[in-house]
Amino acid sequence: MHRIPGILRSGALAALLVLPTAQVSAKVTPGDVQKGIASYYHDSLHGLPTASGTPYDKNRLSAAHKTLPLGTKVRVTDTATGKSIVVRINDRGPFIKGRIIDLSRAAAAKLDMLHKGLARVRVEILSVPGRRGS
Repeated sequence: MHRIPGILRSGALAALLVLPTAQVSAKVTPGDVQKGIASYYHDSLHGLPTASGTPYDKNRLSAAHKTLPLGTKVRVTDTATGKSIVVRINDRGPFIKGRIIDLSRAAAAKLDMLHKGLARVRVEILSVPGRRGS
């Protein structure tokens, strides 16, 4: 797989499907917060299937996370700028040490991180599918 700083190229989505389900966090609740580095998907992945089964659409607000249940809604805030967006987790990843979330191109654009490729972010759980009170 060819890597570009902050971005994954072809073959990345296939690798995302190999995460064992045992690693998916079962104890997340709205209000939980994670901090780390965000990156975003490369345009070449547009149209390829995600772990949820839906095709990746670079123009929609979505994201990949290693452990949050698919369908979880999160608020991602760039800690340097204060800009934030709400995305739904529909894929697995990123699989690069230190990164906690991979954003769609549209989500990265709303955070103004396309040029940088990476951003320090705060990820707040807003809702978890199938959980009461979510």
